[in-house]
Amino acid sequence: MLTGKKALIIGGSSGIGLASAKAMVENGARVAITGTNINKLEAACATLGAGVLAIQADVTKAEDLERMRSELESEFDELDILFANAGVAFGTPLGKTNEDMYHRLMDVNVKGVFFSVQVVLPLMPEGASIILNTSWLNQVGTPGKALLSASKAAVRSFARVISAELVERKIRVNCVSPGSIVTPLHRAPNETDEHFLAYVDRVGKQVPAGRMGQPEDIASAVLFLASDASSYMLGAEIVVDGGRADL
Repeated sequence: MLTGKKALIIGGSSGIGLASAKAMVENGARVAITGTNINKLEAACATLGAGVLAIQADVTKAEDLERMRSELESEFDELDILFANAGVAFGTPLGKTNEDMYHRLMDVNVKGVFFSVQVVLPLMPEGASIILNTSWLNQVGTPGKALLSASKAAVRSFARVISAELVERKIRVNCVSPGSIVTPLHRAPNETDEHFLAYVDRVGKQVPAGRMGQPEDIASAVLFLASDASSYMLGAEIVVDGGRADL
């Protein structure tokens, strides 16, 4: 499906990013992943196998993004697929949110996505695919999640607008919108397995499908958007949330 393609997954060392990297590797792509933690990157590469390029980079730092682009250009020459997956998630209740929390969430989820796309765009040829990771929260009003929801709504808007900007270059931009997925993003530091499994069970009961999603559920949609099978999709959103936003 992706034989001969070259892909970059930003935020590819765990969760949805790692599952998507695995799917792309299994379908013939040469893959690069980024992350901020070198130990997690090395562990991910051990899982994915030889040939995967690991780049330590923080999407909020311009110098890291420039270095990332330089390494990609040196190793890949061009880039057929970008999955902008890096993100953070935490509650921001109106009365308990400070500016540091605001800047952290918006810098990673909005600024990081925008400039990640900008910096690698010169490497992307006609027919390339850009996939942005938004969230089911962009469609609903969930108490305590104002900034997270707003950041993901911004990403949803990016897919529409950037797609319109790049249509003449025949580069398509779409997004995937996950629901509640069992990833490290949902796990508190030092949380016990027992406590986390109880959380997974509790949240799963709130989902019409009856469970939280797995990273592989999202990776299947990402793989489709990365492939030529989605060549007639522009500025679209694939919602993979077990019905949570709509039922």
